[in-house]
Amino acid sequence: MIDGRAVRYFPDRGDEGYSVRHYDLALDYRPEPNRLAGVATLSAVANEPLDQVRLDLGTPMRVAQVLVGGRRTKFTHRAGKLRVNPGRWLPEGGAFTVEVRYSGNPRPAPSPWGPLGWEQLEDGALVASQPIGASSWFPCNDRPSDKATYQIAITTAAPYTVVCNGRLASMRRAGSRATWVYRESAPMASYLASVQIGRYQVGELPGRVPQRLAAPAAGMARARQALARQDQMMRVFGEWFGPYPFDEYAVVVTEDDLEIPVEAQSMSIFGPNQLAEERLVAHELAHQWFGNSLTLAYWRDIWLHEGFACYAEWLWSEASGGEPAAAHARRWHARLAARPADFVLADPGPKRLFDDRVYKRGALTLHALRERLGEPAFRAVLHEWTDGYRHGTVTTGRFTELAARYAAESLDAFFMAWLYSERLPPLS
Repeated sequence: MIDGRAVRYFPDRGDEGYSVRHYDLALDYRPEPNRLAGVATLSAVANEPLDQVRLDLGTPMRVAQVLVGGRRTKFTHRAGKLRVNPGRWLPEGGAFTVEVRYSGNPRPAPSPWGPLGWEQLEDGALVASQPIGASSWFPCNDRPSDKATYQIAITTAAPYTVVCNGRLASMRRAGSRATWVYRESAPMASYLASVQIGRYQVGELPGRVPQRLAAPAAGMARARQALARQDQMMRVFGEWFGPYPFDEYAVVVTEDDLEIPVEAQSMSIFGPNQLAEERLVAHELAHQWFGNSLTLAYWRDIWLHEGFACYAEWLWSEASGGEPAAAHARRWHARLAARPADFVLADPGPKRLFDDRVYKRGALTLHALRERLGEPAFRAVLHEWTDGYRHGTVTTGRFTELAARYAAESLDAFFMAWLYSERLPPLS
């Protein structure tokens, strides 16, 4: 069912009429001219009878051919929408495939939060799509609730290393070119699909969960030092949130400085300028549970990603000998109390999607819930939350319903104050 308030955030993105089950992306990228050519094959299911399939694809990309079920079909491509006419009705519940052949010079999509999507670096490329940049480099159903498995094959110049979501299935060289094939078997939202291309060395990090590091040779030692406690974070978060939800975890450290770290499924990307802040390492790791395994169904519920990842920073501080979460909570409550109370956490609006107050008030809400329920019940809520919705989609309502089952008395007033009122409630 379409949620009206959610649709208003990005009304031109995604289509509820169908769901993609799998993306097969075969891409050829030439870094110096920033030239991308691709064949994208989408395996999908119609959620209602369809006489048209609407995909999101940025207009810098030029579409040469579209096939539905292996047959060429008519299409139009305007204003970031690729409209495919299959020539017949696709029945509700029916499976179908769409193959798109396209090419162009990818560039990030403009947004209120800066450019999003495929970005050419000084020597390579980076993808950072949250929330609406995926269509800058491949045709997709760009809504976070439509999660699919992926195979991403990238052919590029042999001196470059390619890192994508999931496991590296193969890498083969042919002359001056190399093809890297990655497979992500866990369902993934389109905005979390990512490609990182650079002159990287790749090494292993110690840990029970396989952990990879890709970084420029000159920065590898510093990157290893910055990530020295990452496996301890993995253990601490496992105790709080349940087992790490993916087969492995990759960290990419770019040669270029970045404004903020980049979140992707089973992968995080940092600039060398961010390695000194261990809290950022904890924050991005926590997103593997909250944002990647559990993905919001509607963008208004962004606190379910950022509030949880921010609170994970405080939990790591507490577990690693730093300040306890309560001290972080008191300090940030005082700071937020001095700022305008002009948004609702559970529906902040698109302009405030990444407002720092969403992050910190989200973390405060969780700390207040921890105090209200007591630590054993709070841990139980987090474990049931991550286990019950593993690799699925979540909403604020589902979380509050779950938490209510662990409370001795009604939490209605508590959640109304923290999630649905502009005024900042007091800490207990």
